[in-house]
Amino acid sequence: MSTKPPACAASTPLVTAPAASNTYDYCHLTDDSQAHTALAEEVALAIAYNGISQAVMLVSPTDLEDFIVGFSIGSGIIASANEIYDVKFTSTGSAIHADVEIANRAFWNLKTQRRQLAGTSGCGLCGVEAVEQALPDLPVLPGAPLPPAQWLAGLRQRMDAFQPLGQHCGAVHAALFMNNQGEILLGREDIGRHNALDKLIGALVRQHLSLDGGLAIVTSRCSLELIQKVLRAGIQTLVSLSSPTGLALQWARRHNLNLIHLPKHSAPRVFSPVRENRT
Repeated sequence: MSTKPPACAASTPLVTAPAASNTYDYCHLTDDSQAHTALAEEVALAIAYNGISQAVMLVSPTDLEDFIVGFSIGSGIIASANEIYDVKFTSTGSAIHADVEIANRAFWNLKTQRRQLAGTSGCGLCGVEAVEQALPDLPVLPGAPLPPAQWLAGLRQRMDAFQPLGQHCGAVHAALFMNNQGEILLGREDIGRHNALDKLIGALVRQHLSLDGGLAIVTSRCSLELIQKVLRAGIQTLVSLSSPTGLALQWARRHNLNLIHLPKHSAPRVFSPVRENRT
């Protein structure tokens, strides 16, 4: 086992960090008049653990240190950030390479999983080779009280301040964290909904923020992969601006995760835990 101290909080900065957005010209279909607008950028991020290529993800080129930590935890590659010893980034054009050094035990577990991901921004299970990997055994959460309804009042409007890239050019998802006082502490954005949540989890870990009584908020549809990520991170309440899938709901109930859907024009819907019929 390596004796190097954990270095995930002091990752090597990118040689050349690409812009998160750039301006592009376009013309109107009706009259051929020209204009310009900002568009979100994406880069190919190649991740290697201990010299072995593991995944290629399309990501927004922001908060990549957070993404590496969150992706590693949310994918079950490591159990905690202490198992990351070092991260080195190199950049070439539209490609970024992340060389991640992890503990020998974590690397051995990774090799036995036989996972060789070909990730995209839209699919969280690409490259999974066995049903056991898609539907792993995860610990059941101890359970936590549901957040007060007033915490979610006007949430969509309050979130805007934590989505600068989305407000500027759109085309990105966001994941945010609210503490046990109902205050939004931070947010992360990415073209990929899984990536945004990975970045949020990584930021929470790297900033040593308490998860007790807090909740994660995602702007994307809520599918099984997002449930698995918050379970691994130990977040006990997930709020989604879009409806969950049936399988995501089943897993939330089975694992004691509070799952709330916040519709645009109606009251929050608690899907998990199951509430007793009061009639």
